[in-house]
Amino acid sequence: MNLTPEQLLKIAPSVGASAGVYVNALNAAMSRYCINTPQRAAHFLAQVVHESGELQRVRENLNYSAAGLRATWPSRFPSVAGAQLYARQPQKIANYVYANRMGNGDEKSGDGWRYRGAGWLQLTGRKAHHEVAGALGVIGDVGTWLESVPGAALSAAWYWWKVGCNKLADAGNVDGISDLINLGHRTERVGDSIGYDKRLSLTRHCLAVLS
Repeated sequence: MNLTPEQLLKIAPSVGASAGVYVNALNAAMSRYCINTPQRAAHFLAQVVHESGELQRVRENLNYSAAGLRATWPSRFPSVAGAQLYARQPQKIANYVYANRMGNGDEKSGDGWRYRGAGWLQLTGRKAHHEVAGALGVIGDVGTWLESVPGAALSAAWYWWKVGCNKLADAGNVDGISDLINLGHRTERVGDSIGYDKRLSLTRHCLAVLS
């Protein structure tokens, strides 16, 4: 399976003139992690494109309104007044909602912000960042590496392989893949496959493009 710039532009038009750069990174990453059939590539690309806003987003956006905070983390923001104390303050939000989980320290540690979602599949938390760094031999700041095109592509393919998505792609199981990719790890809606309809639509589109 060898993705072309023309195919990527049909899947993610926003990449524009950078299509060649993205394709090189994606092909290298997909080859390394056995995303080597049109079906596997279509499922992988659909999820990556959805999570990354057509490969344009490499860091999690936490600029939530009070209403957004309450909808996304209802148990952490049970009241409007409490949510308003954090609204539109991304760093403060990250340090609070990601404290004491995913390998992070407490709110004062700053780990929530430091290890917020990064890369095209938005890997989140100290544990995930350190794991991908160890697995892929990243030297230096892993967050910065995840924001690079090679890092975003390779980390996405590594995570896809790590959680077993190739087998699910072979079976055409969009729901199962969506749960593994989203995992509710950035929200409390575990098992909700956030954006499922869009993921399904993108998968069908990718299958048509790559067939």
